[in-house]
Amino acid sequence: MQTKQRNEKDSDKARQPDKLYMENTLLRVAGALFCHDAKRAPTRTHEIELNKGVREKTIVIRPDPRLGQPGPLAHKVFVALIKKHSDYGKPVRNEIHFTRREIGRLIGRKTWGGRDSEQLSRALHEIHYAFIKTHFKESDTRLIEHSFNVFPEIWIERREFASDPIEACTIKLADPIVASLQDEHFTCLNHTLMMRLGTIGQALYMRLFFHLANLHDGGNGQRLVFQKRYDDICVEWLGGLAILTHKSKIVGEQLGHHLDQLIEAGFLASYIVEAAKTRGREGFTVTFRPGAMFFEDYDSFYRRRHQGAIRWDGNVTPTEGSEPLKVAYLFAERRSGHPAASIAFVPSKDVETAKQLLAEIPTGEVPAFFDYALAEARKTDFDVQTLGGIKQYLAGYLARSKQRVVERRQQAARKAMDQADADRQAFDTFRRSQAKGIFAGLSANDRETLETQARDHASRFRGAIQDAMYQFAKVRFTIERHGHHLSTFEQWKATGSPRTMELD
Repeated sequence: MQTKQRNEKDSDKARQPDKLYMENTLLRVAGALFCHDAKRAPTRTHEIELNKGVREKTIVIRPDPRLGQPGPLAHKVFVALIKKHSDYGKPVRNEIHFTRREIGRLIGRKTWGGRDSEQLSRALHEIHYAFIKTHFKESDTRLIEHSFNVFPEIWIERREFASDPIEACTIKLADPIVASLQDEHFTCLNHTLMMRLGTIGQALYMRLFFHLANLHDGGNGQRLVFQKRYDDICVEWLGGLAILTHKSKIVGEQLGHHLDQLIEAGFLASYIVEAAKTRGREGFTVTFRPGAMFFEDYDSFYRRRHQGAIRWDGNVTPTEGSEPLKVAYLFAERRSGHPAASIAFVPSKDVETAKQLLAEIPTGEVPAFFDYALAEARKTDFDVQTLGGIKQYLAGYLARSKQRVVERRQQAARKAMDQADADRQAFDTFRRSQAKGIFAGLSANDRETLETQARDHASRFRGAIQDAMYQFAKVRFTIERHGHHLSTFEQWKATGSPRTMELD
């Protein structure tokens, strides 16, 4: 019985879709950002504006004037990287690290060579240089404008030369996207289905699931439909895909194949393309009706929606590959004096050396070590070219670091002793001041007794010192007789402004 239950549980788990978490603003931006026509994409450099005239919803996308609009491969890379980021789970990270094998598998490349590497590099930079500006209203009705690049930073590792294939890469994700993910503003998508689709099919699926999920209330399954103007689909969902004027071509040559795939998978039950006039515009509309897979995925992804946030199940432990890569970039920056953004790549041997360095010193100490090593190299006119060239200075840096730790401890101990002495002197002065106050409040007989005792003590001295010793002794004998009314050292330290304790 237990074996049967375990097998049923494993079978249920196997049927669960592989999840991808797409931040909602990123999902909307992606539709217009990526052009799915590989030939047209490099020539499309004009600014793209969505929701024009609606101030709180306007999105402006400015492709790089040299590279053009991100194309189909960039879309594949984008989906692959968001999937890798999704698999990290929570807490939400702001970086995505991948090796060439990982990215090749995720974008369907069985082999990997120089041509594949350069295509990947171009695709990454098409996204990197595309500029996004969004507008939205805060809850207090303030209009906020936010500008960013989806991938603001890229670190690339190559074996040795610029012509060598990419070995690994780390991508930084835009801060507003990360913040939105942390606030759980995302749509959960079926990545297993997406991997069976082309880039147009993926883009259609992402937007359809987003809109259908927003319309579905759990009880309107038979009536649930979503309608969208065809020309708006081409502009807002498919990155400016050519708008055709004949239904037969729309279905037979452009969208039909991709929508049929969604029907075959069970995500859509049907779609209808028909001529219509909406908002005073002639054209076509497409009406979508969801299929069984949509409802299954909706239930799987959102069934706990009324019991709290959607669960973000990470199933990959993030690697530390990004840290050595960034350390290698930092070395190149310190050695050359050029900013990291202008450094195209770092060689694999520097990344390997960075791993060795990080095994010896914490990440936070790396900049200090580079400064030390490069300064030492300059003393002997050694022109360091590789990260391996400064490994010889590691022993000296570690020895100096240990010595500095000892010196800091000794300095801290001396400082503590000096502070303790200063505290004792300050407390003694305070205590004597308290004693003078107590003496002033004593009865005349008690004061006379203490004064007589003090004069007897001072009589052993002659000259000017006699009066000083009299005053000293008067305070001393007051403390000896009435010390229980004075603050202790601990009380003085704790209160910061001790008071004379009241007389019994």
